[in-house]
Amino acid sequence: MDSRNNLIHQIKTGLDKIPVSDHSKKSILARGCDPQMGVRAVQLIPPMIGNPEMVAVTNDDDFINELKRKKWSIIQFAPGACRYDASKLPIPGSSNNTRGWGLAQYRELVKKHQGEGVVIIETTDERQIVPLLIQALDGH
Repeated sequence: MDSRNNLIHQIKTGLDKIPVSDHSKKSILARGCDPQMGVRAVQLIPPMIGNPEMVAVTNDDDFINELKRKKWSIIQFAPGACRYDASKLPIPGSSNNTRGWGLAQYRELVKKHQGEGVVIIETTDERQIVPLLIQALDGH
């Protein structure tokens, strides 16, 4: 099963039935590189994790605008972006100022705009997204 269908499979097998707290006053900014997966994530993930606001972006101009727009509860780097970084490849969607960046540079950018205590979630495995987000939301 490819990674795009893995999240759908998890939902079909009942992962979406795990009881979670109300997180509707919290927010997640996700930086990925696949626009279709970003749309799916925003539709599917929030109901599974307590209904936080979730915004997914796939380019650095939008990412930086969102970092400046508000204080986010969690910043999430999507599995695809993390896989690019693990392969020592630049994350797609860069701008002139961020061309060639890996996660180390993105983390510094996030801390610059969100503060040192910002919660950042990273994983290369789609199966870990929901549990990591629930854990981070419950602890935030």
